[in-house]
Amino acid sequence: INSQKFHIVIDQSNNVKIDGVKVYADADSPNTDGIHIGKSHSVNITNSRIGTGDDCISIGPGSTHVSIQGIQCGPGHGISIGSLGRSEDEQGVENVLVSNVDFTSTDNGVRIKTWGKYSKSFVRNIVFQHIKMKMVKNPIIINQHYCLDKPCPKKESGVEISNVRYEDIQGTSNTEVAVMLDCSREKPCTDIVMRNVNLVLQRINGSAQASCNNANGLANDVVVPFTPCLKRDMLLI
Repeated sequence: INSQKFHIVIDQSNNVKIDGVKVYADADSPNTDGIHIGKSHSVNITNSRIGTGDDCISIGPGSTHVSIQGIQCGPGHGISIGSLGRSEDEQGVENVLVSNVDFTSTDNGVRIKTWGKYSKSFVRNIVFQHIKMKMVKNPIIINQHYCLDKPCPKKESGVEISNVRYEDIQGTSNTEVAVMLDCSREKPCTDIVMRNVNLVLQRINGSAQASCNNANGLANDVVVPFTPCLKRDMLLI
């Protein structure tokens, strides 16, 4: 598939299975999301190769019980939950599994993005696991100040982000900040857990870093780069 805009859209649907699709669009082609999910329940996407100029897979408001497994993503903007919180009464996203994904030369790896404005929306019960990153600009990112419309609203996001797990994520970052948790002052991210995460800088000189704002949770086993807002779980050391 090589579309001028979104390639596959799953909207207001239940019990959807997608397996073995190949999607390709040029890296500089705007708004060419590979698969977009919105207001849908019980969606399974497996064993697919996606390269686009936007998100390989995007999960929009009102999506629940989504499983994404066995994906090769790149080029593109990674796999994104959001954007969320653009309107006050927007539905949230919950119960999402992203597993066994390879990202190559993407702008982002696994991303959660919300608008900086008041909203009753939420993101909760999310698992990112068994993921490989190769030359990815932002391997792990939560951005609660997402904005495309200038001027941007100078407000904090009202979207509540909680219970997000990052497990067995390995690879290389193209930028020094390999982990960015930029959460809302009004609704800080809670119950963020990282376990067995090892992200190193692609170039020889320098080292990968983490940036944290208004986030808290636990770090289990090896977590590289050191993520200061996450406490060590002493029971698992």
